[in-house]
Amino acid sequence: MERNDFGSITMIGGGPAALLMLKNIVDSDLRPEKIYIFEKNERLGVGMPYGKMGSLREHVANVSANELPTFMVSFEDYLYQNPTDEFPDFAVDGKCNSYQVIPRLLLGNYLEFVFKLYITTARRNGIKIITKTNTVVVDITKDDSDGQYRIIDSEGKEYLTDRLILCIGHYWPKKHEDKTIGWYDSPYPPSKFQSNSDFPIAIRGTSLTAVDAVKTHARLNGSYETMSDGQLKYKLHKGSENFRIDMFSTGGFLPALRFHSEEEAYSNEWTMSLEDIYDYKSAHNGFVDLDHVFEINFKRPLMQKDTRFYERIRDLTIEEFVEDMMTIRKELDSFKLFKAEYTEAEKSIQKHQSISWKETLSAFSYSMNYPAKHFSAEDMLRLRKTLLPLISIIIASLPQSSYKEIIALYDAGIIDLVQVDKESFVEPHSAIGGIYHYRSGQDKQFQKHYQLYIDAVGQRPLEVHDLPFEGLRSQKLVSSAYLSFKDRSNAEELQEDSEVELFKDSNNNYYMKVHGLEINDHFQSLDQYGQAVKSLFIMAVPFIGGLNPDYSGLDFCDTAASRIVKAIN
Repeated sequence: MERNDFGSITMIGGGPAALLMLKNIVDSDLRPEKIYIFEKNERLGVGMPYGKMGSLREHVANVSANELPTFMVSFEDYLYQNPTDEFPDFAVDGKCNSYQVIPRLLLGNYLEFVFKLYITTARRNGIKIITKTNTVVVDITKDDSDGQYRIIDSEGKEYLTDRLILCIGHYWPKKHEDKTIGWYDSPYPPSKFQSNSDFPIAIRGTSLTAVDAVKTHARLNGSYETMSDGQLKYKLHKGSENFRIDMFSTGGFLPALRFHSEEEAYSNEWTMSLEDIYDYKSAHNGFVDLDHVFEINFKRPLMQKDTRFYERIRDLTIEEFVEDMMTIRKELDSFKLFKAEYTEAEKSIQKHQSISWKETLSAFSYSMNYPAKHFSAEDMLRLRKTLLPLISIIIASLPQSSYKEIIALYDAGIIDLVQVDKESFVEPHSAIGGIYHYRSGQDKQFQKHYQLYIDAVGQRPLEVHDLPFEGLRSQKLVSSAYLSFKDRSNAEELQEDSEVELFKDSNNNYYMKVHGLEINDHFQSLDQYGQAVKSLFIMAVPFIGGLNPDYSGLDFCDTAASRIVKAIN
């Protein structure tokens, strides 16, 4: 057994979350004697999205250089010092457009580079850094006698640490993949797809994850040609004449496109401070109201940016605002709307003028993460039902290059979007692929067999039972997340709703279970009694989605890491 010195910190996971964690430690006054970093793959910083497990050369991030968190070496300086000819459409002679989205593999190279810089800097500051790559942690327990955490890897080696931060990132559990030929529970890693498909394929979802799947299979079955007007034309390869893509979506909407943004990518000023949160709660029966957050973090900033648009929506409720914004989306064909939004986004970029309400809604999405832990169950249900479907479309920020590829497929008659009912489902076919059961159009029932089916709805929120560390579960060091109701009668009305999981305590108080683990404002784990678990922090984004509705992205990880560092101090 290898024992850490007092003041040791261990991160489980060495991807972007761990990078932002190390960055915030180095930038703070915190000086632990030792930091362990365990990473199951061979590279630090890249995680799933920015390495071979999540990307091929055609996959791009939905962020540009000017939207990245501030690191000790900027992306532009890194590219100048490390020019590459691997992405000729992106950089020339080590120079790039800071507003252009970055190829994901290139962004991964940069994140790995700055990770190593922070390791070097930490060592210069007297912190001993031990990185364990290609190392799988199989269990974690806590020693009640001294409060240290025992980490066990796949080779049976054990390590002790004083403070533990779970930084495990994206996780794609397999349900039928590897059991049913032609069935894939995610499009990752994209390298698992090697052959063409001379038949229609089904992709569930229209998120950026689904766009990844479209990109991969479009290239396996055809090629793009750039036309004189800059648009693309798609042509099928010989042997793929019957290739088609059917995308399935309950909303029936494609993601919104990137536009010119005038603001910083994110700002701590967008969030309610803890003092503001607790002052508001003390005056409002122990809750932060969604309507209040919408007013101060959406309507008020919008009033300053775009008075005309603000006057249009100033008196609208959240529900009325969403209905207003979704009306045109419901009236237009998905691809016609897609083309119209591209024209709007291009105009925004060319004139360097933001689309104010979309920019402000994206900022609101980021800022609501922190008061969301203090919402009532009623408000969280409202958020899920109304705002989140709109937000999920807007914040996708689909790059224009991805738009051009999808439209080229559409113009070639290769891709279609099918809106389905919420009761739709897919089951494995006895021989190959899956059978899609759905209602669409004029409420017609369909059962359609696809030889290739890909579930691409994106990262699903994970629960306590999904956490791969039995010790933390059995010792009750983690617990499921719940929100309480303002009004018991509202909970009682939901008892027959299969989509809402309720819990009633011995005092007949009702709570709604939300996805993921229970955490406090400092991302500290709470046990089943609601008590903070000493020195255990949860920065594993798939496990905190219930209390952090917009929980992905480098900006989120940066802010979360800063809060954890303050709590450790």
